Amino acid sequence: MKPFVRALALAFVLLPFAASAQKFEPQVGQAGKDVIWVPTPEEVVERMLTMAQVGPNDFVVDLGSGDGRTVIMAAKKFGARSLGVEYNPDMVKLSQENAQKAGVTERAQFRRADIFATDFSQATVITLYLLPALNMKLRPTILAMKPGTRVSSHSFTMEDWEADEVSTLDGRRAYFWIVPANVMGAWSLDAGGQKADISLEQTFQKVNGTVNFGAMQAGLREARMRGAHISFAYVDQAGLRRDFSGEVNGRQMQGTFRDDKGQEGHWSAAKK
Repeated sequence: MKPFVRALALAFVLLPFAASAQKFEPQVGQAGKDVIWVPTPEEVVERMLTMAQVGPNDFVVDLGSGDGRTVIMAAKKFGARSLGVEYNPDMVKLSQENAQKAGVTERAQFRRADIFATDFSQATVITLYLLPALNMKLRPTILAMKPGTRVSSHSFTMEDWEADEVSTLDGRRAYFWIVPANVMGAWSLDAGGQKADISLEQTFQKVNGTVNFGAMQAGLREARMRGAHISFAYVDQAGLRRDFSGEVNGRQMQGTFRDDKGQEGHWSAAKK
């Protein structure tokens, strides 16, 4: 065999081995931009997405998406449109390959980007497996998102923003929050012709406050936010309790109420 032909034949023999040697394989504990990579177990990923009640109408954004497993499961099992934001270009490429193998490339996309320099404001669901300090750095951005946005985090909390639910699976914890509307401040209430001034104080989804009927001030009872939904009750001057339920839309609120006598009506409130 001529030297040139022999060399060419040897190159074809060695080519698969060279390609195999260059194939990226992620390693648990490998360094990343902000955290080391540790994958979330598939069963925990499923619970996180289940807690958020992900469905076909959702847009799920996984911040620090690693090998893409959360994004792929959101698309394949839950039918959602999903996006993974990952800084490591090798992980992004691997995620794209995994999405192609799973047959979800139309619904599962990946972007090589810094999570702190990415606009994810259109997401309806955010998933995280980041360190507590990174969760806290992201928290103001998340709280500014549309009320009702759902957030699931593996292992780590948002400190004093208490979770709406905590699930435990094989010793691992998953935390879930719903972004609350901002209702802090003074409001003018009209409840079926009964007018009053309400003052609300708020700590994330927890709300308390007072209602003024002229010179009399009473405390609100059982006040709480769940996304854009608000509920509270008060006892008026005549000793009649009214329970309120409604939706917040910026500087307006409206809904229905029911009193102790079974009477029902509509209410509205405008922020002062």
